[in-house]
Order: sequence, then structure tokens, then C-alpha cells
Amino acid sequence: MENKRWYDKEPTVSLAVSLIKNSKEDTQKKCAVFIKEKAQDYGVVLKTNLLGAFNYVLNRWYDSSQQLAEAFDYLKDADEETRKQIAIDVIAFLEKAETC
Repeated sequence: MENKRWYDKEPTVSLAVSLIKNSKEDTQKKCAVFIKEKAQDYGVVLKTNLLGAFNYVLNRWYDSSQQLAEAFDYLKDADEETRKQIAIDVIAFLEKAETC
């Protein structure tokens, strides 16, 4: 069976996304900032898509927050290895956030 979502292709990334989705809203926002910073540290640059901006539709769960949507764009635009490493960092970040 083919996975429909880009983040389901790699189990670590899928787990990280699931943990983000199930965390509190304030934790999601902190995680969004963390993802963006990590991605930039790894040299990820967002791809610009003007047509996509005009066709922007809020139909994904993470689109409810501009910050979270941008973080996921960084994650999606990263190469596979970087995406997996960021996911590992996110899982560790969320473990700390939930114990505080």
C-alpha cells in the first residue's frame, strides 16, 4: 500500500509528526520554532511556489497555524537524511517538553 502523505514514507518522520499532532497547542508552537531553527541550521531553504500560494487551502491539520505550516514546509523541503535527523531532534525535543 502506498502512503499518501509525504511524512509517512519514513517511520521516524511519521512518528515525529504524530507526536507533534498529539501534543498541546503551545507545545506545537514551540516545536514549530524548533523545526524551523533546526532546518535552517542544516541549511534547508524553503522552495518558493507562487502558484501554491494562490491555491493555498487549509485542509491539513497543521495548516491551522501559520507557524506550524511553515515548519512543515521546511521539513518537507529537506532532503531525506536531513528530514530524518530533524525528526530525531524533534522527538527528543518533545520528550523534554512533555516532562517539564
